[in-house]
Amino acid sequence: MSDPRFIHLRLHSQYSLLEGAVPVKKLPAMCEAANMPAVALTDTNNMFAALEFSVTAKDAGVQPIVGCQIDVAYDPAQPGEKPRNPAAMVLLSQNERGYENLMKLNSCLYLDKHGEIPQVTVDELAQYSDGLICLSGGPDGPVGKLLQSAHEPKAQALMQRLASIYPDRLYVELQRHPGEGGQCTEAERATERGFVEMAYAMDLPLVATNDVHFPKPDMFEAHDALLCIADGAYVDQQEPRRRLTPQHYFKSQEEMITLFADLPEAVSNTVEIARRCAFATYRRAPILPKFADDEVAELRRQAAEGLKMRLEVIPHAASVEEYEKRLAFELDIIEGMGFPGYFLIVADFIKWAKDNNIPVGPGRGSGAGSLVAYALTITDLDPLRYNLLFERFLNPERVSMPDFDIDFCMDRREEVIRYVQEKYGRDRVGQIITFGALLSKAAVRDIGRVLQMPYGQVDRLSKLIPVEGVKPMSIEKALAEEPRLREEANAEEVVKRLLNYGQQVEGLLRNASTHAAGVVIGDRPIDELVPLYQDPRSDMPATQFNMKWVEQAGLVKFDFLGLKTLTVIQNALDLLKLRGVDIDIGQIPLDDEKTYKLYASAKTVAVFQVESSGMMDAL
Repeated sequence: MSDPRFIHLRLHSQYSLLEGAVPVKKLPAMCEAANMPAVALTDTNNMFAALEFSVTAKDAGVQPIVGCQIDVAYDPAQPGEKPRNPAAMVLLSQNERGYENLMKLNSCLYLDKHGEIPQVTVDELAQYSDGLICLSGGPDGPVGKLLQSAHEPKAQALMQRLASIYPDRLYVELQRHPGEGGQCTEAERATERGFVEMAYAMDLPLVATNDVHFPKPDMFEAHDALLCIADGAYVDQQEPRRRLTPQHYFKSQEEMITLFADLPEAVSNTVEIARRCAFATYRRAPILPKFADDEVAELRRQAAEGLKMRLEVIPHAASVEEYEKRLAFELDIIEGMGFPGYFLIVADFIKWAKDNNIPVGPGRGSGAGSLVAYALTITDLDPLRYNLLFERFLNPERVSMPDFDIDFCMDRREEVIRYVQEKYGRDRVGQIITFGALLSKAAVRDIGRVLQMPYGQVDRLSKLIPVEGVKPMSIEKALAEEPRLREEANAEEVVKRLLNYGQQVEGLLRNASTHAAGVVIGDRPIDELVPLYQDPRSDMPATQFNMKWVEQAGLVKFDFLGLKTLTVIQNALDLLKLRGVDIDIGQIPLDDEKTYKLYASAKTVAVFQVESSGMMDAL
């Protein structure tokens, strides 16, 4: 790519949920087509894509600039006044220190907010300012909002404060999104002169941005429908609602140079900023808290003692020498792969759960093939008796983290997680975020609603989209394969419009929630490794990276599964106890004839993993 003249520094990917419509995977190709060697990602109040974007861009030869559009409480309400809405500014990481501060500011956005909208204070900006370049926010930023409401002295005072917080790192941001007559938006017209005068008076550099929300201008209408989905509004409503312009797309360098021909320094400063930002989020090797000073010796000790205790009470499936030989073989592999700490951490919280009478599953998945796990009471199945292979669980030729699926009684799972929080520190334990995508059927329903189409018609159209496996077919494929859907589209213009918008937004992310079972445990506060988010319904923070990327950021996932079956079994045992019948569920034989007769007759309702109709048919 030749010497660039403009770089996009304000861009919203699909991770600006129901707001941005630029897929992260397509961003490098968009840069290449525009001959831009760098690009910034500045999602709204989050860094969900920081690692994914950095890796994807670098692999494609594009320089990633990791940033965030962050809401700032710039003019706090006085006592008795109603709260004022925050306004957005853009922060870009110059270096690793800046990235760490950006993660801390994301913690300020979400942690312990008690349901308040995400925002940071100017004091928090000052506390975590090192290594960050600040763009003042444009017409709808904090300074812009004050200019729009004719509070010029306040606007100047705030710009001065920002200049002191970010010495030589504050840029006065200008935006121009001209409409059909060539006129910029009302907010842009009301603020630009004030911004330019302030910049010259305070000797601050200008910078031009285009607030990118979608890849091309032809996506404007579909994106407008997306905003309506987010805000619960209608596309054609007369009442005021959030609206962008067809100009909020990924413009070429030439378009931006022409747009700001009268202020060329504002365009060239985008390249200067890109050169000043020399940090990309990077992958880390797995990081675990230190369980013992010598974890190798501790694991060997616990495993040897545990095996000895097991062999004292179980019928032997092989000679003691064979058990010891298998144990030594497994320990050598665990040590060679560097995972003693993982086994010790899992064994510790499982032992705590059992000591506190919290029902724990006997083990499932490939982890049941480990004798070390059996010796540590992580599992309750003797792998030698059932000829289970350890290599399916851990294999030096396939280096990946071990992964035990651990089942706990559904009602008491939280107690185990609380124990882990207390042992390692509340700031070192977190849940994992997950994202829900806008799939074809949901896209049709959501867009039908914002187009104010009759519910019955939208429901019928949604049901015409076939399902492939567990996911609905894409709208494009459904139109090719389902003649009734094509007929509906050809018969009515509004249906054609609905399906057109649907094709453009399907696959974009719709919402964030937390992983049902995954918990990460770090050796330091988690927000020193990954940015944090907090679901308003949870009192526990979650990582902003999803399961795939959180592990690449160095955090190790532990599965704490809440299983209703264990709760039902415990309730049954408690009821039997009241009748004077005391049963140890662990001592029930695994070759009981009556049990197998029940299985053979498919009477398996509420029996975990064999209760579905498909499994009953197979039995």
